[in-house]
Amino acid sequence: MTDTAPDRAGPEATYAAFLEEGRFMIQKAKSTGEYVFYPRVVTPSGATDLEWVEAKGTGTLYAITVNRSRQGAWNVALVDLDEGVRMMSTLPGVETAEIGAKLRARIETGEDGPRVVFDLAEGGAA
Repeated sequence: MTDTAPDRAGPEATYAAFLEEGRFMIQKAKSTGEYVFYPRVVTPSGATDLEWVEAKGTGTLYAITVNRSRQGAWNVALVDLDEGVRMMSTLPGVETAEIGAKLRARIETGEDGPRVVFDLAEGGAA
């Protein structure tokens, strides 16, 4: 599914606007089929014909680290989306997970606004 940007804002603002609408969108070059994330105006191969497409919302855990402080513990995860791009996120509600675990994205709204987070998918393991 393809979509046009909600307005003429730059890529980061457009991505944020989609999240506000409850939609996890990433970019894809029409000419090469190359997906990109984080939002940008040109792909690493030089394509500039980017369109917004709905992310599948599934991926695999590439790496995870746990941060601890007096305020609590949280993780920072690198997730390989099924589209072939990697993004940084978190897995709320768990301290850590097995590398290679299958994940499912959801949009969570916090005090800083909406963000994409991941949960362990059914079965969880690769």
